[in-house]
Parts: sequence; structure tokens; C-alpha cells
Amino acid sequence: MTDEIASPAMRYKEIVGLARGSAENLRAWELARADEIERQLAEAQAAVAEAAQREVKARERAARWWKMALHNVSRLTFLEPPDEPQPVPTARAQYLDRYLEEVKPSYQELVQAVLALGWRAKR
Repeated sequence: MTDEIASPAMRYKEIVGLARGSAENLRAWELARADEIERQLAEAQAAVAEAAQREVKARERAARWWKMALHNVSRLTFLEPPDEPQPVPTARAQYLDRYLEEVKPSYQELVQAVLALGWRAKR
């Protein structure tokens, strides 16, 4: 009979020990997950800050190109320049460098076109 009484007591201690171990494992997992989430949050904040800096630089660069284009077009009296271009919300951020690279050849085409119009006007 003592075996029957000891056996449930031992089983109880075993269950309590397992529950305590599970609680410690869960606590350790939660702490590790919290550290992982904090790391991901820090990475995301850094990425947002970097993207904001890239946006500012891209806006400044676009504004410089726009001013140079306006300067060239201002000599054409028959052409009224449009408003300053605005960012396109559907543009893909990963293509920013490609978009910026397309500006220079387009500007050079504009300059050549203005020069060609100026030459014809002098004739």
C-alpha cells in the first residue's frame, strides 16, 4: 500500500517538475523571441531612416535637374514650362537608381532639342 501512495506522490512531483520545466522553457523562448523582435525592429527603423535619406537625396537631385532643364527651356519664348514634377507614389523604391539614371540622358536630349530649335530660330 505504501507503493500505491508513494507512486501517486512521485507522479505528482514528476508532473510538477515537468510543468516547472515547461514554464522555464516558455519563458526562455519568450525572452529569445522578444530579443529577435527588438532586433528586427531596429533593422526596420534603420532601413526606414536610410530610405528617408535616399528620398531626400533623390528629391534634391531631381530638383537640380529640373532647374537646369527650366534654364534651358526658358530661352524658348513659345514654351511655357509646366509645374515642378512631383514624386509618383506608385514608383518602386528598388528602381530608384534606375529612375535617376534615366534623367541624365533625357536632360541631354532636351538640351539638344533646345539647341536645335535655337539654331533654326536664328536662320
